[in-house]
Amino acid sequence: IQAVFFGICVLTDLSSLLTRGNDSQEQERQLKKLISLRDWMMAVLAFPVGVFVVTMFWSIYIYDRELVYPKLLDNFIPAWLNHGMHTTVLPFVLIEMRTTHHQYPSRSCGLAAVCTFAVGYILWVCWIHHVTGVWVYPLLEHLSPGVKIIFFAAVTIIINVFYLVGEVLNNYIWDTQK
Repeated sequence: IQAVFFGICVLTDLSSLLTRGNDSQEQERQLKKLISLRDWMMAVLAFPVGVFVVTMFWSIYIYDRELVYPKLLDNFIPAWLNHGMHTTVLPFVLIEMRTTHHQYPSRSCGLAAVCTFAVGYILWVCWIHHVTGVWVYPLLEHLSPGVKIIFFAAVTIIINVFYLVGEVLNNYIWDTQK
């Protein structure tokens, strides 16, 4: 998500620079579409998912690393790559929020999109378990079916809260409170 989002950010910035001073209505229309996609991805995916990944991963890691990142993985995934996936996301997404104003979708559309992503991801994790018999996140091995349902519901609620935090933070930074 982060790689695609920041790729779109670079593409948006380059397109903006290359079309500056150009009177082409078509290029302006395409640039506006790209900016809308960038803003939607920031609001619905990059910020809430990025903050969720960092907070959940490191909270569980501090509690018991074996539940999210077993020591065995150190043999295959270098520490810098672990931090690239689970740490650097937060400062980069905060820098992006501070340096670029993002137009958030309506709250209902944004929350619906975040819920759709969260449920889709949860279903994907369950499908992987169904096919392989292994949970992607070792924490899930320790939860009973009922607790898993509560956990998945809580995760969906938390990611929606992070969406709202992103919206409030964006409005605060750019002073766009209504």
